[in-house]
Amino acid sequence: MDILLVASAFNSLTQRVYAELTDHGHRVDVVLASHGTDPVRAAVARTRPELIIAPMLKTALPEDLWREHTCLIVHPGPPGDRGPSSLDWAIMEEAPHWGVTVLRAEAAMDAGDIWASTPFRTARTGKSDLYRNEASDAAAAAVLLAVRRYEEGAFKPLPQNDPSVRVVWRDPLRQARRRIDWAGDSTATVLRKLRAADSQPGVLDEILGREVFLHGGHPEDRLRGRPGDLLATRAGAVCRATADGAVWIPELRPRKNSGDPAPFKRPAAAVLGPGAPREEPVPLELPAGRDTWSDIRYRQQGDTGFLSFSFPGGAMSTDHCRRLLAAYRHALTRPTSVLVLGGARDFFSNGIHLNVIEAAPDPGAESWANLNAMNDLVEAVLRTTDRLVVAALGGNAAAGGVMLALAADEVWCRTGTVLNPHYRRMGLYGSEYWTYSLPRRVGERTAGQLTTDALPVSAATAHRLGLVDRLVPARAAEFATEVDRLAAELAGTAALGGRIAAKAAARARDESVRPLGEHRRAELARMHAIFFDPAASYHALRSAFVRKTPSGTAHPLAPAADPFGGSTR
Repeated sequence: MDILLVASAFNSLTQRVYAELTDHGHRVDVVLASHGTDPVRAAVARTRPELIIAPMLKTALPEDLWREHTCLIVHPGPPGDRGPSSLDWAIMEEAPHWGVTVLRAEAAMDAGDIWASTPFRTARTGKSDLYRNEASDAAAAAVLLAVRRYEEGAFKPLPQNDPSVRVVWRDPLRQARRRIDWAGDSTATVLRKLRAADSQPGVLDEILGREVFLHGGHPEDRLRGRPGDLLATRAGAVCRATADGAVWIPELRPRKNSGDPAPFKRPAAAVLGPGAPREEPVPLELPAGRDTWSDIRYRQQGDTGFLSFSFPGGAMSTDHCRRLLAAYRHALTRPTSVLVLGGARDFFSNGIHLNVIEAAPDPGAESWANLNAMNDLVEAVLRTTDRLVVAALGGNAAAGGVMLALAADEVWCRTGTVLNPHYRRMGLYGSEYWTYSLPRRVGERTAGQLTTDALPVSAATAHRLGLVDRLVPARAAEFATEVDRLAAELAGTAALGGRIAAKAAARARDESVRPLGEHRRAELARMHAIFFDPAASYHALRSAFVRKTPSGTAHPLAPAADPFGGSTR
């Protein structure tokens, strides 16, 4: 069937719907509604779709379109739920269950006939994480069900005035309701407010006399102070005292028109500058019983090591890469036969940190430093020959993040994961040894197609192509436990020693044919020319992406900031 997706941005959910509909044999086109209604009308006239679906839309579809065509809207709320802040309210009110509804577009918001709905169990996490995992799983299932019902032609949609539908209008969740009372709000209340605003719109607050938006929230078990005071920093995050404890806030965003030249999300300590408090590190191997935030952790179970990491939006700055490399080297000192990278829910990695780069005094130089730090990390994984390395992707990955995963011996993906194994839509050639890792898995022809077409692929397609070795059909909340089980099983196999020896021999053979250093030099020569050319499209695309402004060179499938989550680079 010919399907047209209309979206405000090609965000994580739009990418997943695109990939899964394509997997089911449908011919799918995408048009962005962020540039007005004329491009949408033109796309409808050009593609003549049988069905129009809006996975993520911040503006109403033109009336002439929904009157003349079947237009289905994906709403991140259960049947009868109406309003633009559905997931925000679910988190604020600690709803144990929520849902996604696919309904027909009409004049009133979220009031059309219901074509499908899928419930899900909520998790104690930020809105963006919930959106990309539990809500995304439910949305994909609901869209596929609605499409199948439309194809069959016999289904009668459920009107919202049906007695079984409880209609609830939820007003937009304004900053006045989100505002934190540091002297009176408990840690639990502060965390609810922070998580309900992650990653958009953030919680407006004042720190050190500056108005900023707070992004992300995690509990702290030991540090205490006067409510509202900044207590410490850690890996770029800041710790702030609440009425009965403290919370960690990883990112801040200066308010627009505040005079800050970089009014976009960045590590909190970088935004505060010299006013940031002292560093409060924690061990890489966190003692049992601790409930504090750290973005990189190592643990060991028998012969298996687990190096987990979680960076906001999946973006990895120069500092992130260097700290993760140090942690990786620590992991290599431990007596294990299997080492698992990742394993947490949400993003695995999206490669270099465009926001940090955009804020740098010299973005070209910072791009270069960031890419080299990422390459150092990937190279360390590629050169590991004394154990098997597994990349466990509980969430999406893109660009250099995909290549980091492909450096491992095995790639395990949760079935809801979407991969973007390309760089072109950010105007980049790419590095992270992709010219070695990608062809060795999928062949030269498919590698060229993936990097040229620059389209997202589902976990199932990635598995079919050879990018992924194992699909893990687990819910987001169960993924880490399932990875633990599978890793222990792998470490206990009798053939493991032989696999490790064969791996070392294969690496030596590959090195004799073309050393890794040659791949790196060739890739970096292309990237250096881009980074230090002011006229290269990368600079305009990066700035538009970070600052959320239109770009004249943007493609309808260009990377987009996720309004419910982090970047989808």
